[in-house]
Amino acid sequence: MAKKDRMSGNEAVATALRQINPDVMGAFPITPSTEIPEYFSQFMADGEVDTEFVAVESEHSAMSVCIGASAAGARAVTATSSCGLAYMWELLYVAASSRLPICMAVVNRALTGPININNDHSDSMGARDSGWIQIYAETNQEVYDNMIQAIPIAEATRLPIMVCQDGFITSHGVSNIELLEDEEVREFVGEYNPENYLLKEENPLAVGPYGISPYYMEVKRAQAQAMKDSMPIIIQTARKFEDLTGRKYRFFEEYMMDDAEVAVVVIGSSAGTGKDAVDRLRAEGKKVGLIKLRVFRPFPRVPLAMAMCKVKAVAIMDKAEGFSNSGGPLFNEARNSLYDLPGRPYAINYIYGLGGRDITVENYYEIFNDLFIIVDTYDPGDVYRYVGVRDSRYDEGGFDHRTYDDVYR
Repeated sequence: MAKKDRMSGNEAVATALRQINPDVMGAFPITPSTEIPEYFSQFMADGEVDTEFVAVESEHSAMSVCIGASAAGARAVTATSSCGLAYMWELLYVAASSRLPICMAVVNRALTGPININNDHSDSMGARDSGWIQIYAETNQEVYDNMIQAIPIAEATRLPIMVCQDGFITSHGVSNIELLEDEEVREFVGEYNPENYLLKEENPLAVGPYGISPYYMEVKRAQAQAMKDSMPIIIQTARKFEDLTGRKYRFFEEYMMDDAEVAVVVIGSSAGTGKDAVDRLRAEGKKVGLIKLRVFRPFPRVPLAMAMCKVKAVAIMDKAEGFSNSGGPLFNEARNSLYDLPGRPYAINYIYGLGGRDITVENYYEIFNDLFIIVDTYDPGDVYRYVGVRDSRYDEGGFDHRTYDDVYR
């Protein structure tokens, strides 16, 4: 039977981990994820888990502990944020290439510089190509549910997984959620019984050997295939979780998309504000919709493209700057997925919310208004835009829409 409670996203993660009862946790404190190992260490002190908690001297060491434990056959978890995740950089690749199903809670926070402790997605987006599955949450309930689903996903795919939530917005904000009984969670995640591991005497193996040229590329190809193969496993796990809880999860959520003419694609807690804007605009007779992406790795290229093709213009919103001169990371992948499709919509990128800058209903109104203008004029203008930023290069009418001819000829 579900239990109702009020808790922050960090406490929800720690509670899910308590119910999972992992074998090893290696952790180092960093804002805003520090509460996760704090809560969990209290559970350990109270005898509520059997976990070996390893307090280390850095995030690099935290991931090293998880790699060693996972290679030895243990279920290993950790939590981090921002520059802590960056400090793990080398070992993210080691964990993924060694096919170790480590589960990591990432509380998204801006990367320095200038130093900033507030939310954006620059940390996990920077790690997007390290070989980890990435799942994002809008609400505290989703944080809890995603953490429970992450364990069987990682262990079935033999890939590490990041469960991401927005720093301070969900990590420290308290809301009502429904918890599963401990026994239900333990049954859902099951026992971890890897086929091969370092301490299996009858089948000795090496983990992380030198990959010489005749073999290295095959390792990368196998990783890439595992990421592709994780897609049905993610859906199967979500359906099993829906049977248990009634809460439905897929690669993304479509909100008011059935008859929408324009839409936004967004990740994380900003979707809540976007839904509010959609509701208000719908009340005004405007056919607008929203797609909230939950799974960024593996990127759900085909289903997301099909969903975006329901509308005439779509704003793809990035809470991270890619410094690519062609838009943010979500935009580049989502827009690329539309390339081969007939009847594809205009696709516009909006960078927003960097360093914790608020995204408001009024900002969404501005974006939806831009999309309707694009549909009416058949002119997307500059597809790489910012919203909610002070910038003297732009006039009061909005973004600088100078063409290639204006600038380069």
